Amino acid sequence: MIRIFSVLLLTWVLVSPLRAQPLTRKANRQFDQLAYASAIELYEQVLAKPGGLSEVELRDAKAKLGYSYQQMRDTPNAERVYRDLINRGTLPPDYAKCYLYYAQALASNGKYREAQEAYDKYGSIQASDKRSASFSDLYHDVNALTRNAGSYKVEFLTLNTRNAEFSPMLYKDGLVFVSVGNAGNGVKRVFKWNNTPFLDLYYLPDLKTIQTSKSSSIGGSSLAAKPARTRLIRPLGRDDYTAPTANDSRTVGFFGGNNISMGYEDQLISESDRFSRTLNTKYHEGPATFTKDGSRVIFTRNNYNEGQYRESTDGVNKLKLYTATQTNGIWSEAEELPFNSDEFSTGHPALSKDDKLLYFSSDRPGGWGGTDIYVSRWADGKWGQPINLGKEVNSKGNELFPFADEKGNIYFSSDGRAGLGGLDIFYAQLTADGQQGKVVRNLGEPINSAKDDFGIVTDGERNSGYFSSNRKNGGADDDVYRFTREGSLYPCRELTVSVVDARSKEPLTNTVIAMDSPGNNKQKELKTDADGLVRVCLDVDSDFKFLASREGYIDNKVGFSTQDLSDDHPTRLEILLDKPEAARRTVSELRGRVTTQTGKLPIAGVNVVLVNSCDSTKQRTTTGPDGSYVFTVQAGCDYSIEAMKDNMGTLGGHISKDGTGTTDIAMFKKGDIITIDNIYYDLNKATIRPDAAVELDKVVELLTKYPAMTIEMRSHTDSRATAVYNKTLSGNRAKSVVAYLKSKGIAMERMIAKGYGESQLLNKCKDGVECSEEDHQKNRRTEIKILKIN
Repeated sequence: MIRIFSVLLLTWVLVSPLRAQPLTRKANRQFDQLAYASAIELYEQVLAKPGGLSEVELRDAKAKLGYSYQQMRDTPNAERVYRDLINRGTLPPDYAKCYLYYAQALASNGKYREAQEAYDKYGSIQASDKRSASFSDLYHDVNALTRNAGSYKVEFLTLNTRNAEFSPMLYKDGLVFVSVGNAGNGVKRVFKWNNTPFLDLYYLPDLKTIQTSKSSSIGGSSLAAKPARTRLIRPLGRDDYTAPTANDSRTVGFFGGNNISMGYEDQLISESDRFSRTLNTKYHEGPATFTKDGSRVIFTRNNYNEGQYRESTDGVNKLKLYTATQTNGIWSEAEELPFNSDEFSTGHPALSKDDKLLYFSSDRPGGWGGTDIYVSRWADGKWGQPINLGKEVNSKGNELFPFADEKGNIYFSSDGRAGLGGLDIFYAQLTADGQQGKVVRNLGEPINSAKDDFGIVTDGERNSGYFSSNRKNGGADDDVYRFTREGSLYPCRELTVSVVDARSKEPLTNTVIAMDSPGNNKQKELKTDADGLVRVCLDVDSDFKFLASREGYIDNKVGFSTQDLSDDHPTRLEILLDKPEAARRTVSELRGRVTTQTGKLPIAGVNVVLVNSCDSTKQRTTTGPDGSYVFTVQAGCDYSIEAMKDNMGTLGGHISKDGTGTTDIAMFKKGDIITIDNIYYDLNKATIRPDAAVELDKVVELLTKYPAMTIEMRSHTDSRATAVYNKTLSGNRAKSVVAYLKSKGIAMERMIAKGYGESQLLNKCKDGVECSEEDHQKNRRTEIKILKIN
C-alpha cells in the first residue's frame, strides 16, 4: 500500500543471477523500479513455466515475488509464495529476511501459532534482532491483546470509497484525510508501485455530516465492501460558513481550490472537494497536521516543489515535509522544512497541542530500524535539529504515523513490535520535554486487527477518535473508521507476582498463591513458573490479597490494590517467604510510584517517607527517573506514605495491614484540579450530607497540612434542568462546601466558591443526548483547584 512510506524499503540484498531469462530480467527491472504490481504479473508468468531456470534463479524469483505481494499488502499470496519457498529447503543466509516476512504474513492472516514458529526460525538465524523473542512471547498469550475489545465500538464510515482513504486529521469542525483521486490536478498519472493514481489531501468540512455503516465486529474483518454515498458537503471557502448577507461579495473565495461563484448553497457531491490546488500536486500529498488555530499546515509530499522534481543519488524520489499558511481562506505556496534531504525520506507530521513540538517519521541515518519517530522543537522562529525518540518507541522495524494527544501520550504504528499482525497502533507516555518515549503499549482489539492499523487521532482519554485500517476485503484498500469508548479506559491491570526466598532472594518455583478479591466468593489458586513468577490481569478499582504457601516456609499474605491507578502500566509485586528456623518477622517489599496529578507523568527526586504504625519508625528514600520507590516492610502493620517536593503537594497514601490501599502517589502543583470523590447531594439540594462530610474532612486535613494553600472550590452539575438553574444550584453547592470547611477552622480568605453548572461536562451527556444515571453522575462532581501552595 502506497501510504506506508512507499520509498522507504528494506534493502533487498540479493543479486540477480547472471543467467536470468528475458522475462525474468523484465520482472527484475520492474522490481528494482518499485513497480510491484507489474513485477508480480511478470514473476507469476516466470514461475508458471519455470523450465530453464536454475535453482538460484527460481529462489530469487520466488523471494522477490513474495516481497512484492507483501508490499502490495496481499498477505495471503505473500504467505503462499513464502511457504513454497521455505518448504523447498533451508535458505542461504542472504535470504534470512524471508523467514521474517513469512512470519509477518502469517500474523497478518491470523495464523499466530505458525507465525510464532516462523519468528523462532528467524530468531535462530538473526539473534541480534529481538523482534523474534517479543513476538513469540506475545503469541503464547495472544488473548492479552483482546482483553479490552468490549470497551470500544468501531464504525465503518461511508465517506470511504473503493479506493484508499486514510490518515484522518481533525481540522476546524471537519476532517482532513488522504485519498486516491481520479488524477492529480487533471493530469492522468499513476503510481508504478501499484498502478493507482497519486494521493491528495481531501477535506470534509463538517463532522456532523459523517455517516456510518453498522459497527464492525471485533477486528472488523467481516464487513462487506460498500461504495461511498453522496453526502452534504459545504463549498470550501471561508473557515466559518454563514448565510449570505447584503454585504457579502458574489464570490465566496477559495480554500486553495476553484473559486465558487454564487456558491453559498450546500451542494450534493459524490466525493470530498479537493483540499487545495496550492497544496496538491501531481505527486503524493499527505498525511498532514495543523496548528491549533488552523492557520498553518505541515504535510508530506514527494520531493517536488515549485515545479522541480528531485531524486536522491540512487535515483529515488524521496518524501519531504512542507508547510504553508492560510490567509482569508487561501493557502500560500508550500515551503520545505529545514531538516529535509534529497537522500532520505521525512513524512507523517504531527504537532503537539501547543504547536511547539513536531513529531514525524523518517529513515534518516542513525536510527534504530527502518523508519523511526523523531521530534523537532520550534524555537526562535524555526524548527530545531530532529531528535530520535529512542529505543523505547523505535524498533528494528518501521515506526510510522505519529500523533500526540493533550496528555503527553504519543501514538504511532509499528511492524517491529509484538502485535496482532501488519501495522499495529501503539501508544507511549513521553518525558516532560516530549523528546523521549517510555512504556510502550499495544492498543489491542478492536482498534488493532490482523491487518494494518494506523493514523489514529483521539483525545487524552481515548473517548473517541478516528483511525485507518485495511482490515476489510482482505486488506485490499485503506479505509477510515470511527471509534467510541464505551467501557473502562484500563479494563485490567497487569500484575506480575514474584515469590522469592527471603534470605537468598532465589525465585521459588511451583509455589501456590491463593488470590482473594472482594465480591468474589471463590478463591483463585495460582502457581509460580520456573522463574518464580505468576502473571495475572486484575480488575480495576478493586482490592486483592495474595497468600503464598510453600512446604518448608511460613505463609505470607500481601495485599495489592488497583484503586485510583491512573494507567495500565504493568506492575510487579514481590512476596518474600521465610523458613521457620530463620524467620523473625516476615518481610516483603513495598513498591510505588510518584506522578503528577495532571498527565500522570513520573516525578524524579521526590522525598518519600514511610511511617510504620506499629513502632512509629520512619524510612526515607528518593524517587528515581521513573518516579518509582521501594521500601522493605513487615507484615501485620499499617503504613502511611508521604511525598515531599518544592512547590508541590499531595494527599499522601496509606497501606493497611491486610494490604489494601495504594502505593501510587499523585502530586499536585499550582493550577491543578483535584476531584473529590463521593460528594453527593440530595436532588435539587445544596445541603452537605453526612456521607459527604466524611470526604470533606479529608480536604480539611489537606488545607491544615499546607497552611499557605488557597483553593477554588468548584461544583458541577449534569445537563438535566436548565443551564441557568444548574449554574445557580452548583454555585450554592460550592458555597455550602466552603461554609462547611469554615466551620472546621479553615479561614474564608483561603477559599473561593464557584459553580460551573453544566458548562464543563466530562462526557457526551449534553442536552438531548440519552445517558444512563451512571454517566450523568460523572458530571455531578466537586473539585478543588489549587490557586497557591506556599
